[in-house]
Amino acid sequence: MTSWTPGWDAFPPALLDFWTERHLCTLSSMRADGRPHVVPVGVVLDHDQRCAWVITDRDSRKARTIASGPADGVPVAACQVDGPRWSTLEGRAVVLDAPDAVRRAEECYAGRYRVPRPNPTRVAVRIEVGRFLMSSTLAPAPLS
Repeated sequence: MTSWTPGWDAFPPALLDFWTERHLCTLSSMRADGRPHVVPVGVVLDHDQRCAWVITDRDSRKARTIASGPADGVPVAACQVDGPRWSTLEGRAVVLDAPDAVRRAEECYAGRYRVPRPNPTRVAVRIEVGRFLMSSTLAPAPLS
């Protein structure tokens, strides 16, 4: 396993390609009682805002779990797998309901997946990425 801490201006090309291709992901968070909550989601990287986004309904378990955490966010992990290639991003997530944040998340989502259906109760989960874990095939080339 290889890990990489984001230097958003020097993103490893293979890792960036993998997080741009259309792959469904899982989002893992912890419930208040300590049990993991893992759900399928679409995750998109936002290089301009240097974060990752998930869109969801404000009444979803994931949104309620994350929103009930501290203001600086709750620890989460998002993972995607394609055969032997895999990558997990780890970070802290917060739920945002401001229209500009939801619109930004929807625009990013549309770029990787499809235009999301209208949902007046949609919120955006913003993940401040702390590091990426990945298969060796996606790892940055060693410095020579």
